[in-house]
Amino acid sequence: MQAARARLAGDARFVFARRCITRPAEAGGEDHLPMTEDAFLAARDAGAFALWWPAHGLFYGIPVAMEADLAAGRVVVANLSRAVLAEAAARYPVRVLNITAPLPVLAARLEARGREDAADIAARLAREAALPAGLDIATVLNDSTVAEGAARVLATLSQAAADARPAGRARPAPTG
Repeated sequence: MQAARARLAGDARFVFARRCITRPAEAGGEDHLPMTEDAFLAARDAGAFALWWPAHGLFYGIPVAMEADLAAGRVVVANLSRAVLAEAAARYPVRVLNITAPLPVLAARLEARGREDAADIAARLAREAALPAGLDIATVLNDSTVAEGAARVLATLSQAAADARPAGRARPAPTG
């Protein structure tokens, strides 16, 4: 997703929502807005998030500013939990970009991140939730190189932008 974001940086059709997470910035992984739990809960209670959810002992939120991007006709790409997809689809036009890989590939990638031990990785992969029924889902197999995975994601996002234009509605493309 980082490679796709870099390639689309100058394309006004797309906005990549930056998640607020109760994880320190130095924890690695995605570029997120780190927040303490108290600050996150205060922001949530003040209506700062379009969507929010707890997962993996943390809180995650998508800033409400994404609604202005949708209103402007942009495709908002947001990394969401499967647990919040039904709520997202009830409130916004959603196409789920389900980026996946075979379990051994996922396990190796999670291990390489260095944020979880082997037991945590196994538990995380075992609790993979099913996607809610009735969603518009585009699945991208990301089992090859970063360049190939990015090309597949870019093609799918470009299709989402093309599909959103005739109806005059932008579609956020959450990843699951």
